[in-house]
Order: sequence, then C-alpha cells, then structure tokens
Amino acid sequence: MKHKTLCFGFFFIFLAYYIYIPIPENVEEPWKVRIIDAGMKISSLTATWLENMGLMKFEEFFGILMGIQDTKAVSDENITVIDTDFNDIPVRLYLPKRESERKRPAVIYIHGGAFILGSFKMLPYDSMNRWTANKLDAVVIAPDYRLAPQYLFPAALEDCVLVTKFFLQDKVLAKYRVDPTRICISGDSSGGTLAATVTQLLQDDPEYKNKIRAQTLLYPGLQALDTLMPSFREYEHGPFLTRKVAIKMTCLYLSEDKELPKTILRNAHVPKESRHLFKFVNWSDFLPEKYKKNHVYTEPVLGKLSASHPGLVDSRVSPLLVNDSQLQKLPLTYILTCEHDILRDDGLIYVTRLRNVGVTFTHDHIEDGIHGAVSFATAPFHLQLGQRLIDKYIIWLKENL
Repeated sequence: MKHKTLCFGFFFIFLAYYIYIPIPENVEEPWKVRIIDAGMKISSLTATWLENMGLMKFEEFFGILMGIQDTKAVSDENITVIDTDFNDIPVRLYLPKRESERKRPAVIYIHGGAFILGSFKMLPYDSMNRWTANKLDAVVIAPDYRLAPQYLFPAALEDCVLVTKFFLQDKVLAKYRVDPTRICISGDSSGGTLAATVTQLLQDDPEYKNKIRAQTLLYPGLQALDTLMPSFREYEHGPFLTRKVAIKMTCLYLSEDKELPKTILRNAHVPKESRHLFKFVNWSDFLPEKYKKNHVYTEPVLGKLSASHPGLVDSRVSPLLVNDSQLQKLPLTYILTCEHDILRDDGLIYVTRLRNVGVTFTHDHIEDGIHGAVSFATAPFHLQLGQRLIDKYIIWLKENL
C-alpha cells in the first residue's frame, strides 16, 4: 500500500512539474490563468496518451471537451438567432429585432480552433456574436466550416469563401436589410488566419473587390514559414498555447504525414525553391526593436517538403506571404495582438508591413494578453481579460463600421 501511495505521489509531482510554467507578472487574475494553462497541458498530455494507446485521436479528445460548450440557437428579447445554411454550409445568423430605418452593418465572424476544433455553437462564440449584433445593431453571420483532419486544407477556407460570396449577393443583403458598404470579416486565432485570407482573395477577385469595408483580426496566425520567431521562443511553453501543440494542430490541417510536425519543430520544413519567401516574414526586418530583445535571427533550415506539402508555402495558409502590391489592396484593418502569445510576432510583422504599404489600420497590443482570451469571456473559465478584448473589438467596430 505504501508503494502505491508513493507511486501515486510521484505521479502527481511529475504532472505538476510537467505542466508548471511561471505566469507573467503583469497577467490579470494569475490563478485563473494558471488553472486554464494547467487544464490545457493536462488535456494535451491525456490526448497524446490516448492517441498513443490507439484509443482515440488527439483531436477527437479535444473535440469532446470543446463540444461540452455547444449551445442551441436560442433567440432572446433583442436578437433572433437562426441556424441555417449558405451554399450548404451551416451558419448561425444573429438578427436584431428592433426596427431600424437605415440598413444595418454586417459582421462575418470566423471562429478559431487551429482549423481542427471549434464551432459557432460554442458558448464563448455564441455570446460574443450575440453581443456584437446587439451592441452594433448589426447582422452577424457565423459559418461552421469543415474541420481538419477529416477535411484537409483548403476545405475550411473554401467554405468561408463560399459563405462570404453567398452573403454578398444583392438579393441576400436585401433580404437581411444589410448595407453593402458596411460589411466586415472578423476572426480570432486560426479564424483570424481564415478572415485575412478570405479578404485577400476577395480583393483579388474583380467581382468582389472592395465589397469588404473592414477586416478585424484577433491574435491571428499569419505565417507557417518560421516557427522560431522571438515570440515562439519566449512562449514556447505557453501560457495556454504551446509551440508543440500549435504545430501539431496546424499539421493536422495540412497533411496526414506523421513526420511533418517533427520537421516543423526543427524549423527545417521550407524547400530551397521557396527561400525567397523568407523576406516576407524576416522578423529582424519587421519587428519593432523592443520585441527583438537579445534574439539573433537565424534563417530557417532549408528542407525538401514542397512537393508533398505545398500548403507550407501557400499564401492561403500564410497570409503574410503575399507581396506588397497585394497587401496594399487590403481594406480598413483592426488587428489585436497579445504579449504572452506565440503568435504575437505574426501580428506585429503584419502591422509593420501594412504601415509600409499605406493601409489604414488600428493596432491594439495587449500587454497582459494571452492567446485564446476571447474564448474565456464566459463561465466557467471567465477571465476579465477576455471581456476587455471583446470590448475593444466592439468599440472599434462601432466607430469604423
């Protein structure tokens, strides 16, 4: 019995050691953040064990956990909520009930989840979209795009493009009394990646050019070429999103190749013929000095993966890979970055490049921010930080849409 107790104790000591990281001093509600971070690491460890034992795939375990937060389309006194489909793709619509003499703005909100998780049904997204519709008196459209690894790249992107183009039809805008000059595409994390890419693709399409007034990107991932930028190194172990988990999930979107995450972890995945793309994401050129710190830029190791993994160097996966003339076409932009986030530098580089080409933008950098914060603006993991970020997003939309 003593040996069992001792082993049990050592197991929990090991677990505590495995999941523990110092929480940055300036983070609000540090104990809540610590619990969220520990929960993520324990979930990741459990998912890995289950996958290694052949009981359940990594993403399936996370899917079950996130599915607990799913909500039904319930209307309230202010908003009519409807689950329907656009072009056979599920969407949830939020339609203000109060009468309005003028046509309303519209927001297309693309949820995050590393391309493999999440849904518009989840309580944090449902609450955020409901709040957006109510505060802005706006129509909100939330697509449920196909998820990887069942549907690999570019399935998610194709769904988001189809939903957007369907909504932009004159007859659809008229049906919902939407002002065609006040339409915004938004997204967080991988949803921000998709939102940025959809906006770029529409701006390159003569039929849809200039039909999007604004894009709003909340801590987006914008490139997959260099996974050793300063923010990737500083926050390799979190809080919340670790480099290893982020790479594993992104790889599930791109390929079924089990060796791919190992190659990307070594930052040795870019083929020689794509070396010219490094200039678009070279953090030594684009990061403000305060974020370079003592880091020394090292060009990623050139690999041989282009033929089997073209998505790695595709601008539809990495919106930062487009040239300046394409970036210059972008509409009014809001981008929010978080200090304690491995994706921080993606956003900061995007900001610098937008400034260089003259795109009008607003950048909010949250000094105490962590990745995924808007997903923790509701119970049971309520963070004041999450609500602060949502409020900033809503205020910007109200002033600019």
